[in-house]
Amino acid sequence: MALPQGTTGSTMPRRQLGRWLRDLRNRAEMTTRVAARKLEWSEAKIWRIETGQTSLRTLDVEAMCKIYGAPKDLFEPLAALARDTKAKGWWTTYSDVIPEGFDVYIGLEEAANRLSGYENELVPDLLRTESYARVVLAEMNPKLSEAEVERSVRLGQARQSRVTRADVPLQVDLLISEAALRRCIGAPAVAAEQLDHLHRMCQLPNVRIRLLPTDCGYHDGMSSGRFVLLEFPTVYSGTLPEPPVVYLESFTGPIYLDKDNDVARFRAALDNIEAAAVDARAGIEDARRAL
Repeated sequence: MALPQGTTGSTMPRRQLGRWLRDLRNRAEMTTRVAARKLEWSEAKIWRIETGQTSLRTLDVEAMCKIYGAPKDLFEPLAALARDTKAKGWWTTYSDVIPEGFDVYIGLEEAANRLSGYENELVPDLLRTESYARVVLAEMNPKLSEAEVERSVRLGQARQSRVTRADVPLQVDLLISEAALRRCIGAPAVAAEQLDHLHRMCQLPNVRIRLLPTDCGYHDGMSSGRFVLLEFPTVYSGTLPEPPVVYLESFTGPIYLDKDNDVARFRAALDNIEAAAVDARAGIEDARRAL
């Protein structure tokens, strides 16, 4: 039985394996409480496995397959996924400056083929210059040392390579509030460099930037706040290796939504925001002249 292939790092294998094991448990009509009792684990451990929050040993997969009555030919593919849950992505070298829980997002972003979203306060991460990012990081995290700020900037630049590379770049479709472009971040030279960079990014065939004018009236972004929708490529069988994921960055930590109803609501929000948006280039030029 063929399973979707894993991607760089452990994020995708963990989530894929968790869904397979959850589906097997549901097909066995077994609650997490019963499964935990049979495996002599806690319910919390079952939850962490099924939501892709932890790596897994092949022995654990074998035990779960056994109590769920899984087909024999399914064990080897699941065991391979289990081995992949221990893989390390390139971003682990920056683990000292990655905020708690954000490594999951980077793994998802690395695997995605399309990113869309809305930003209401700042220029989005993937579109920032080094100077702009340096100011934002230093002001947002005043306890960071200069070395930590620089490493965080390097991490951001490494993430941006997905957008600017020639071979299968990430498709980016972003809606940005005009206020984010006019907000004073750093010295005027920093703002000017950032606006010039945005203008260049607009020229890339895989990047689409739309602007929400300050006088556009109400749109759903005013209620939703900033968010990102990540979508993933199909595999040879035509099935999605990972369902779309909505990422929200709350004050207390990241939130990931992948239920169909939640994703559908944010897709509808993107459509609503898009209806009020205009091409970004004129707004970028206006903001540049206003400096």
